[in-house]
Amino acid sequence: MPRTALAAVHDGHGDRLAVREIRVADPGPGEVLVRIAASGVCGSDRHVLDGEWSLPTPTVMGHEGAGVVEAAGPGVTDVAPGDTVILSWYYPCRRCRACAAGKAWACTGTRANECLLPDGTTRLSDAGGVVYPYLAVGTMSEYAVVPESAAIRVPADVPMDVASLIGCSITTGVGAVVNNARVPAGAGAVVVGCGGVGLAVVMGLALAGAYPIVAVDTAEEKLAAARSFGATHTVRAGGDVAGEVAEITSGGADYAFEVIGRVGTIESLPSLLTTGGVGVLVGLPPQGVRAGIDVLELAESGKTLIGSNYGGAVPSLDFPRLARLYLAGRLPLDSLISHRVRLDEVNEAFDAMRAGTRTRSVIVFD
Repeated sequence: MPRTALAAVHDGHGDRLAVREIRVADPGPGEVLVRIAASGVCGSDRHVLDGEWSLPTPTVMGHEGAGVVEAAGPGVTDVAPGDTVILSWYYPCRRCRACAAGKAWACTGTRANECLLPDGTTRLSDAGGVVYPYLAVGTMSEYAVVPESAAIRVPADVPMDVASLIGCSITTGVGAVVNNARVPAGAGAVVVGCGGVGLAVVMGLALAGAYPIVAVDTAEEKLAAARSFGATHTVRAGGDVAGEVAEITSGGADYAFEVIGRVGTIESLPSLLTTGGVGVLVGLPPQGVRAGIDVLELAESGKTLIGSNYGGAVPSLDFPRLARLYLAGRLPLDSLISHRVRLDEVNEAFDAMRAGTRTRSVIVFD
């Protein structure tokens, strides 16, 4: 039956979220009702709050979440009430050409970017009418109704706060290494930007056996975190980063990952690479941003730049795989969470993100 939920809602004005009550309808055919246990506080949400990306409003924010299935609509077969699930913020239609080719991240049939379910509606509302779940999941809420393909079952012994991060930052970072770049063991790599996703890239490189792994950031505490997750060398941004990387890697990295989304670091990425090296664009800039690249140098040196969206992941395969690696002790995800907060502390968590004073905040629901 329909229920109410407390949720962090953005009305489209300013950078503050209001924690207030919304209505949550029952799941329809092919849909799943999830009681959210944890939601990450991610940079993509900040882009929206800071006016860099546009969305329909009012919007329940959050796209990095995990919880327990409460109810399943008609026709659902993948999950059942009581299952622990991680939510995928880019639910695949499972029918388009990209999905058939195993590229769920490139699905052309989804309506996730519109913050809509497959039928073009949402199950959320308030006194003013329709409320939109961010990327069709809206995890900063006590409840979410999502398409079946967005609810991925994982082992119940994965802690919910850890599971929530697998839903975005871990999959994005590790996937950029193993799915997009396909970094081989022994390859030299550099990671520019050591926030939550950047640290996940470092973990992915350590998992792949890269060497050396060079982490670059302006903050010493983030460089220290990078070392704890597998970086073999660190470079403080602001100086001759390209020169230091060249010295560490004997001429330039085989792979370089930009995990900030800033024009300056994007434009400098080729300078960190050796001849024939691969640069991977992981960080997301504001809408409409353009960067300039020395095309002649890029072509003559045989360097490649590739974009990475959701780590090239197929969530139904990658989420359980990452969960198993965590349980096996191969991914130290617990240490990535610096702060566990309540829903009513969400604005402070975003302020800390803007200030760069935390690795990752996770909202934990009672």
